[in-house]
Amino acid sequence: METDVVRVRYINESREFHIPSGGIPLAAGDVVIVETEEGLDCCEVTASSASCPRRELESPPATVLRKATPNDLEWLATKRETEEAAAEACRTFAAKSGLGMKLASVKMTFDGAKIIFFFSADQRVDFRALVRELAREFRTRIEMRQIGVRDKAKQLGGMGVCGRPLCCTVFLDKFEPVTMRMAKEQNLTLSPSKISGFCGRLMCCLAYENDFYRRVKESFPAAGTRVSTPQGEGEVKAILALARAVLVALDSGAAVKVKLGDLAPASAEVVTEGDGPHDRGES
Repeated sequence: METDVVRVRYINESREFHIPSGGIPLAAGDVVIVETEEGLDCCEVTASSASCPRRELESPPATVLRKATPNDLEWLATKRETEEAAAEACRTFAAKSGLGMKLASVKMTFDGAKIIFFFSADQRVDFRALVRELAREFRTRIEMRQIGVRDKAKQLGGMGVCGRPLCCTVFLDKFEPVTMRMAKEQNLTLSPSKISGFCGRLMCCLAYENDFYRRVKESFPAAGTRVSTPQGEGEVKAILALARAVLVALDSGAAVKVKLGDLAPASAEVVTEGDGPHDRGES
């Protein structure tokens, strides 16, 4: 079953996703009010309506209710001011109380019924007094959510070493496990400063091509294998998967890059007459 969808992003966020359009004709640049699991929110349309199988709709689950009115847009500006004031109040009180927490972002629901504070901390934080202070100040429900360093980077945003916006702020819905073994599989440097992302953890993109490298390497000789090349025999030192080649240390002492198609098993050692155990008087 197919449904009309529209591509949107939350206001002040980068990640885009598809949601049902609710049958409302929409164009890029329109601001819409959507219904989510946490209540009403506001999104900007980034691509016009299209159709796709309902099973392919991305999370978070939401649906378009209506286009934003002038009053909605005026309220958005007020909501943003409240969020900034709440962030400043939270930082001030946390510093005064000596709470070991770092505020990442603040979000007030569209209906103003709740303000959510996202923060990171190295250990458990007793924020009960902070919640009471903020509830007294802003006269609404206060919710504190502790997040990890990856979620913090996702909310703050930034640029990766590739020169593009962080993957987590643009399209990643969830964080997959990333290991040092993936860097080894791809012959990348193991220097933490080279393979760590904005969050300080291993870059998520290490997982993107890992299956490709693992699959391709099945057709390569393992490191340490003796091989024969047009330049002579030697030992495989490294696999260059993208180039479909290997780095070979020749017996002559030279190191050469050899295409996979130019490799052959090393010739077997020939046992000559007089070299057998019986010829040496062994039994």
